[in-house]
Amino acid sequence: MTTLDDALAALPVIAIIRAAASRHLNAVLETLAGAGVRAMEVTMTTPGAAEAIRWAAGGGLPGVAIGAGTVLDADAARQAVEAGAGYLITPAVLPEVIGEGRRLGVPVLPGAFTPTEILRAWSQGAAMVKVFPAGAAGGPGYIKDVRAPLPQIPLVPTGGIGIGDVPGYLRAGARAVGMGSPLLGDACADGDTAALAARAERLVETVRGSDG
Repeated sequence: MTTLDDALAALPVIAIIRAAASRHLNAVLETLAGAGVRAMEVTMTTPGAAEAIRWAAGGGLPGVAIGAGTVLDADAARQAVEAGAGYLITPAVLPEVIGEGRRLGVPVLPGAFTPTEILRAWSQGAAMVKVFPAGAAGGPGYIKDVRAPLPQIPLVPTGGIGIGDVPGYLRAGARAVGMGSPLLGDACADGDTAALAARAERLVETVRGSDG
Protein backbone atom coordinates (compact mmCIF):
# COMPACT_ATOMS: atom_id res chain seq x y z
CA MET A 1 0.00 0.00 0.00
CA THR A 2 1.24 3.49 -0.84
CA THR A 3 1.91 5.52 2.30
CA LEU A 4 0.85 9.11 2.74
CA ASP A 5 4.49 10.20 2.89
CA ASP A 6 5.20 8.47 -0.43
CA ALA A 7 2.14 10.02 -2.03
CA LEU A 8 3.02 13.53 -0.86
CA ALA A 9 6.59 13.10 -2.07
CA ALA A 10 5.13 12.51 -5.54
CA LEU A 11 2.66 15.41 -5.32
CA PRO A 12 2.18 17.45 -2.12
CA VAL A 13 -1.60 17.68 -2.41
CA ILE A 14 -4.43 15.85 -0.64
CA ALA A 15 -7.64 15.88 -2.68
CA ILE A 16 -10.70 16.16 -0.42
CA ILE A 17 -13.72 14.31 -1.73
CA ARG A 18 -16.96 15.35 -0.06
CA ALA A 19 -20.20 14.44 -1.82
CA ALA A 20 -23.93 14.25 -1.20
CA ALA A 21 -24.23 10.98 -3.13
CA SER A 22 -21.98 8.07 -4.04
CA ARG A 23 -22.97 7.68 -7.69
CA HIS A 24 -19.82 9.18 -9.23
CA LEU A 25 -17.44 8.56 -6.34
CA ASN A 26 -15.23 5.86 -7.86
CA ALA A 27 -15.08 7.65 -11.21
CA VAL A 28 -13.92 10.83 -9.47
CA LEU A 29 -11.20 8.93 -7.62
CA GLU A 30 -10.04 7.24 -10.82
CA THR A 31 -9.94 10.56 -12.67
CA LEU A 32 -7.83 12.22 -9.98
CA ALA A 33 -5.43 9.27 -9.96
CA GLY A 34 -5.16 9.33 -13.73
CA ALA A 35 -4.14 12.98 -13.63
CA GLY A 36 -1.38 12.32 -11.09
CA VAL A 37 -3.00 13.07 -7.73
CA ARG A 38 -1.59 10.53 -5.28
CA ALA A 39 -3.27 11.34 -1.94
CA MET A 40 -7.03 11.42 -1.53
CA GLU A 41 -9.32 11.85 1.45
CA VAL A 42 -12.89 10.58 1.30
CA THR A 43 -14.91 12.27 4.03
CA MET A 44 -16.94 9.97 6.23
CA THR A 45 -19.96 12.25 5.72
CA THR A 46 -20.07 11.10 2.09
CA PRO A 47 -22.57 8.30 1.39
CA GLY A 48 -20.67 5.14 0.49
CA ALA A 49 -17.39 6.49 1.88
CA ALA A 50 -16.33 3.22 3.49
CA GLU A 51 -17.12 1.25 0.33
CA ALA A 52 -15.13 3.67 -1.83
CA ILE A 53 -12.17 3.50 0.55
CA ARG A 54 -12.37 -0.31 0.57
CA TRP A 55 -12.40 -0.40 -3.23
CA ALA A 56 -9.49 2.02 -3.56
CA ALA A 57 -7.38 0.39 -0.86
CA GLY A 58 -8.14 -3.08 -2.18
CA GLY A 59 -6.46 -2.45 -5.50
CA GLY A 60 -8.85 -0.14 -7.31
CA LEU A 61 -6.36 2.73 -7.15
CA PRO A 62 -2.79 1.41 -7.21
CA GLY A 63 -0.17 3.95 -6.21
CA VAL A 64 -2.65 6.12 -4.30
CA ALA A 65 -2.72 6.77 -0.55
CA ILE A 66 -6.39 6.73 0.43
CA GLY A 67 -7.54 8.21 3.72
CA ALA A 68 -10.72 9.09 5.57
CA GLY A 69 -11.76 12.61 6.45
CA THR A 70 -14.21 14.16 8.91
CA VAL A 71 -13.44 11.38 11.38
CA LEU A 72 -15.12 12.54 14.57
CA ASP A 73 -14.73 9.71 17.09
CA ALA A 74 -12.97 6.44 17.81
CA ASP A 75 -15.77 4.34 16.29
CA ALA A 76 -15.51 6.20 13.00
CA ALA A 77 -11.72 5.83 13.12
CA ARG A 78 -12.01 2.08 13.52
CA GLN A 79 -14.58 1.79 10.72
CA ALA A 80 -12.37 3.80 8.37
CA VAL A 81 -9.24 1.79 9.10
CA GLU A 82 -11.16 -1.48 8.79
CA ALA A 83 -12.25 -0.31 5.33
CA GLY A 84 -8.61 0.29 4.41
CA ALA A 85 -7.98 3.98 5.18
CA GLY A 86 -4.25 4.58 5.49
CA TYR A 87 -4.64 7.83 7.42
CA LEU A 88 -7.32 9.80 9.24
CA ILE A 89 -8.15 13.51 9.04
CA THR A 90 -10.29 15.46 11.49
CA PRO A 91 -11.77 18.98 11.41
CA ALA A 92 -10.52 19.80 14.92
CA VAL A 93 -8.14 18.58 17.62
CA LEU A 94 -9.88 15.39 18.78
CA PRO A 95 -7.75 13.47 21.30
CA GLU A 96 -10.01 10.42 21.00
CA VAL A 97 -9.31 10.10 17.28
CA ILE A 98 -5.60 10.84 17.63
CA GLY A 99 -5.29 8.18 20.32
CA GLU A 100 -7.26 5.61 18.33
CA GLY A 101 -5.23 6.30 15.21
CA ARG A 102 -2.01 5.76 17.13
CA ARG A 103 -3.40 2.52 18.58
CA LEU A 104 -4.33 1.34 15.09
CA GLY A 105 -0.99 2.40 13.64
CA VAL A 106 -2.24 4.98 11.13
CA PRO A 107 -1.27 8.66 10.86
CA VAL A 108 -3.79 11.24 12.06
CA LEU A 109 -3.95 14.80 10.69
CA PRO A 110 -6.11 16.84 13.09
CA GLY A 111 -7.53 20.18 12.08
CA ALA A 112 -6.28 23.22 14.00
CA PHE A 113 -6.44 26.98 13.59
CA THR A 114 -4.28 28.74 16.19
CA PRO A 115 -0.66 28.09 17.19
CA THR A 116 -1.95 26.77 20.53
CA GLU A 117 -4.20 24.24 18.79
CA ILE A 118 -1.46 23.28 16.35
CA LEU A 119 1.02 22.60 19.16
CA ARG A 120 -1.61 20.70 21.17
CA ALA A 121 -2.38 18.44 18.21
CA TRP A 122 1.33 17.79 17.65
CA SER A 123 2.01 17.06 21.32
CA GLN A 124 -0.84 14.53 21.35
CA GLY A 125 0.71 12.53 18.51
CA ALA A 126 -0.49 14.06 15.24
CA ALA A 127 1.56 12.97 12.22
CA MET A 128 0.87 16.32 10.53
CA VAL A 129 -1.51 19.14 11.39
CA LYS A 130 -4.22 20.36 9.04
CA VAL A 131 -4.43 24.15 9.30
CA PHE A 132 -8.08 24.94 8.70
CA PRO A 133 -9.45 27.22 7.36
CA ALA A 134 -6.12 28.34 5.92
CA GLY A 135 -7.49 31.02 3.61
CA ALA A 136 -9.36 32.73 6.45
CA ALA A 137 -6.30 32.44 8.69
CA GLY A 138 -4.22 34.57 6.35
CA GLY A 139 -2.99 32.27 3.60
CA PRO A 140 0.69 31.51 2.97
CA GLY A 141 1.77 34.37 5.22
CA TYR A 142 0.07 32.72 8.18
CA ILE A 143 1.76 29.39 7.47
CA LYS A 144 5.15 31.11 7.26
CA ASP A 145 4.53 32.95 10.54
CA VAL A 146 3.45 29.79 12.39
CA ARG A 147 6.39 27.81 11.10
CA ALA A 148 8.86 30.36 12.44
CA PRO A 149 8.49 29.21 16.09
CA LEU A 150 7.19 25.71 15.24
CA PRO A 151 9.36 24.51 12.31
CA GLN A 152 9.22 20.89 13.49
CA ILE A 153 5.48 20.55 12.86
CA PRO A 154 4.45 19.52 9.31
CA LEU A 155 1.51 21.72 8.31
CA VAL A 156 -1.15 20.93 5.71
CA PRO A 157 -3.16 24.09 5.01
CA THR A 158 -6.70 23.41 3.84
CA GLY A 159 -9.71 25.58 3.02
CA GLY A 160 -10.04 28.37 0.49
CA ILE A 161 -7.01 27.27 -1.56
CA GLY A 162 -7.22 27.61 -5.33
CA ILE A 163 -4.97 25.83 -7.81
CA GLY A 164 -2.92 28.97 -8.40
CA ASP A 165 -2.41 29.42 -4.65
CA VAL A 166 -0.66 26.11 -4.10
CA PRO A 167 2.93 27.18 -4.96
CA GLY A 168 2.72 30.04 -2.47
CA TYR A 169 1.78 27.69 0.36
CA LEU A 170 4.57 25.29 -0.55
CA ARG A 171 7.10 28.13 -0.64
CA ALA A 172 5.86 29.16 2.80
CA GLY A 173 6.88 25.75 4.10
CA ALA A 174 3.66 23.73 3.98
CA ARG A 175 4.22 19.97 3.89
CA ALA A 176 1.27 19.72 1.51
CA VAL A 177 -2.07 21.38 0.84
CA GLY A 178 -5.58 20.01 1.06
CA MET A 179 -7.93 20.90 -1.80
CA GLY A 180 -11.66 20.37 -2.04
CA SER A 181 -14.14 22.25 -4.19
CA PRO A 182 -11.60 24.36 -6.16
CA LEU A 183 -10.29 21.05 -7.50
CA LEU A 184 -13.36 18.82 -7.41
CA GLY A 185 -15.92 21.36 -8.63
CA ASP A 186 -19.27 19.62 -9.18
CA ALA A 187 -17.77 16.36 -10.43
CA CYS A 188 -19.19 14.34 -7.54
CA ALA A 189 -22.67 15.62 -8.36
CA ASP A 190 -22.75 15.77 -12.15
CA GLY A 191 -20.07 13.24 -13.08
CA ASP A 192 -18.20 15.69 -15.32
CA THR A 193 -14.89 13.87 -15.14
CA ALA A 194 -13.51 15.60 -18.23
CA ALA A 195 -13.58 18.99 -16.49
CA LEU A 196 -12.22 17.40 -13.33
CA ALA A 197 -9.34 15.85 -15.26
CA ALA A 198 -8.49 19.23 -16.79
CA ARG A 199 -8.39 20.89 -13.35
CA ALA A 200 -6.34 18.06 -11.85
CA GLU A 201 -3.85 18.14 -14.72
CA ARG A 202 -3.52 21.90 -14.32
CA LEU A 203 -2.89 21.39 -10.60
CA VAL A 204 -0.16 18.84 -11.28
CA GLU A 205 1.47 21.11 -13.86
CA THR A 206 1.28 24.08 -11.49
CA VAL A 207 2.91 22.20 -8.63
CA ARG A 208 5.61 20.63 -10.75
CA GLY A 209 6.29 23.92 -12.48
CA SER A 210 6.83 25.59 -9.11
CA ASP A 211 9.50 23.00 -8.30
CA GLY A 212 11.64 24.29 -11.10
